[in-house]
Amino acid sequence: MRRLTIVAAALALALAPIGCGKAKSAKHLIGFSQCNLGEPWRVAMNAEVAARAKDFPDLEVAFADAQQDNAKQVADVENFLRQKIDLLMISPNEAKPLTPIVKKAFESGIPVIVLDRAIEGDTYTTFIGADNKQIGMAAGAYVAKILNGKGDIVEIKGLPGSPPAQDRSSGFREAIAAYPGIRIVHDPVANWLREEAMAQMESALAAHDHIDLVYAHNDPMAIGAYLAAKAKGRDGEMKFVGIDGLPGLDGGRQAVADGKLSATFVYPTGGREAVDAAERIFKGEKVPHKIVLPTLMITKENALAAAGK
Repeated sequence: MRRLTIVAAALALALAPIGCGKAKSAKHLIGFSQCNLGEPWRVAMNAEVAARAKDFPDLEVAFADAQQDNAKQVADVENFLRQKIDLLMISPNEAKPLTPIVKKAFESGIPVIVLDRAIEGDTYTTFIGADNKQIGMAAGAYVAKILNGKGDIVEIKGLPGSPPAQDRSSGFREAIAAYPGIRIVHDPVANWLREEAMAQMESALAAHDHIDLVYAHNDPMAIGAYLAAKAKGRDGEMKFVGIDGLPGLDGGRQAVADGKLSATFVYPTGGREAVDAAERIFKGEKVPHKIVLPTLMITKENALAAAGK
């Protein structure tokens, strides 16, 4: 009996470090619900999240693409909850339809980081994003300056139910309201997508013999409008302004450097900041309820430097 007791004790000691090792290596599971991957900016956001998460061995990120479908995004989050995630990151497709599921996650005790697009109310741990109304106002001030306070504008809008589209429009319109000579003559919705913007711009070109400027709520739509105007031989009569300012050959910064866009405004993805906030939350640290990211206007003068050339 004494021999059996000694063997059992030895086994317990041998197994103890293994058990402790597993506890220490257990990862925190983050569920990241992205509203769509049809926009290059959102692909860049996912890539930034994945890259930053690699810097923290205790983090694991599961990604879901809602494909611009509110119902699918709700289902994606429900699936994350069934997986017992430790934290939810979400960039909502539209505010109102996604608010209840975000609230459900938050009130169940799961920390929630809302990225880029807000929900209704404040049932989340932290919101990370740039000030879209301020960006819209900056775009309006720039447009008023380059048009000398007079001109016909086409405004191509993002998804109507998303706060960034609403704020980029209201800020822009507030800024140009001081210039009665500036008129918005066409304001279609293209849902953030280049192909839809091309189609909408074709309609605008058919409806208006003269257009001075196109203001689009993101760079892909601005570039889509440019391509549509170029196909009709009318790109030379107007200027194009976008928002996002992604680096790389297909980004807005390069489009400005190439002369396709007159300007763009950098809209940081917040991916890195979101992962940093998650790590702080897991460490028991408090994070601000709102983190506002800075912007930067990119014009021909600073485009090459901003594009990293």
